[in-house]
Amino acid sequence: MSERGYWEDPYRTTFTARVVDAFERDGAFWVALDQTFFYPTAGGQPHDTGTLGGARVLDVVEEEKHSGRILHRLDRPLAVGAEVRGEIDWPRRYRHMQRHTAQHVLSQAFLRAGRWNTVAVSLKNPVFSIDFDLPPDAGVIKEAEALANWAVYANLPVRAYLVEEARVPLLPLRRLPKARGTIRVVEIEDWDLAPCGGTHLRTTAEAGPIKVLGYERWKKNTTRVYATAGWEALEDYVKKHEALKGLAERFSARPLEVPERVQKLEQELFAARGEAEGLRRLLADRLVAGVRPPAVLEVPEAVLDEVARRLAERRLTPALVLAVVPPRARFVLLGGEDGWARLQSLGARGGGRAGRYQGVIDLGALEAAKGLFSG
Repeated sequence: MSERGYWEDPYRTTFTARVVDAFERDGAFWVALDQTFFYPTAGGQPHDTGTLGGARVLDVVEEEKHSGRILHRLDRPLAVGAEVRGEIDWPRRYRHMQRHTAQHVLSQAFLRAGRWNTVAVSLKNPVFSIDFDLPPDAGVIKEAEALANWAVYANLPVRAYLVEEARVPLLPLRRLPKARGTIRVVEIEDWDLAPCGGTHLRTTAEAGPIKVLGYERWKKNTTRVYATAGWEALEDYVKKHEALKGLAERFSARPLEVPERVQKLEQELFAARGEAEGLRRLLADRLVAGVRPPAVLEVPEAVLDEVARRLAERRLTPALVLAVVPPRARFVLLGGEDGWARLQSLGARGGGRAGRYQGVIDLGALEAAKGLFSG
């Protein structure tokens, strides 16, 4: 068994190992083992968690300066030489395997659908992302998703193996390896071949379904695609189905009738807003009619700004427009600096520029404020 047991058997969830090094760094406890099945964060795939000798495994990293050994961060120390039992958090590991295998399937699907090359991946979240080297194209994305799910239903075998550096140029790799020397490649039979150090499924069927959830134009005219797969895709479907079913019940409609009902509701809302705007303007006109400066107008909040705008347009200033919104009143003052200074002396708060100030004032000072501007 090699030090990296997760390469040889990614489905194994328990193992025993010996602690070969233990130390504390920055208040954290770290150990290295003679072998491990805990995957370290690498290649866009998050680390495993679980327990080791009863201690919780909080992080797993590969420390390059120590010849690539795997370090485990624990919630308490373990002694050098101790034989410990490791237990992998299997649901977390399996979801990572589903994401990673689905990413390989999707990357090859985009290559076939539009010659899109993968330039970066992030598998940290249930909705993972893949960055491609070409600008968005809805047709390519739709075709790639269909191809990816064809590969899922084809139940293609997935295997990983090591390749000597001299053989690398002879392989039809989807992308060139970043490392030198012997590399590990992951092969999806008759579908994809790529250098990869991650944990993967036995077959593509375990990665399904694969669903593209969205995309956006990314840096330097590239495309970022968001997708989910496996259990996480099913969970996403269940949440969205329950939400859609709940909306359908509120509309007394079937789930697929909801978009039509929402569109009708939007049209009614747009018409109602137009009617309300017309009424606001009519009310503002009525409130302004006959006003002689200096004036104080107490109006509904909905027409405060509209009334102030009409007074300013008709040069009916100075004027103080108030709307009571307990425990304060909103105001717009149309007039000079002296009027604003007098309001501030009563505790008014706000700001503006010469000729127009707005803010709030406590209701206890409201009558005094009115008295300052009454004709």
